[in-house]
Amino acid sequence: MTLAGLAFVAYAVVFLVLNFTGAFLELGIGPEQVDKGRAEVEAFSPQLYHYISHLHIALSGFIATTGLAIAGLSWFGVRRGERWAFAAAVVVPAVGLAVAVPAHYPWGLATLWHLGPVYLAVLIFLAGAGAAYSGMRTPAVKQ
Repeated sequence: MTLAGLAFVAYAVVFLVLNFTGAFLELGIGPEQVDKGRAEVEAFSPQLYHYISHLHIALSGFIATTGLAIAGLSWFGVRRGERWAFAAAVVVPAVGLAVAVPAHYPWGLATLWHLGPVYLAVLIFLAGAGAAYSGMRTPAVKQ
């Protein structure tokens, strides 16, 4: 679970860096999905360009903080068997993903390179959550 949280942070860093490079668009989103790049958007409307850039910056911050929350809850709470930490560490990404991911599909933005890293982090997270939950259900052996 902690590793998956840190993977979300890494994704956020990539997302942020792409905002300030010539790529401008998110990881895995290219001309096949969006027919205008940074220069075209900025030439069309500098205000729109700054608005999109600010959304990228804000979203990368929220992705990073979600990842840090998951990592912190997992490392310091779930490892100690704290059920509240487990519940929070599971609910936080579930809500975020339930809101964010479906919107990618109607507009053809669900590319392998765009959502693939997120899905990989989710699989790692689910494996960790399953192991943690199993460990929380098993009574501690007294010596």
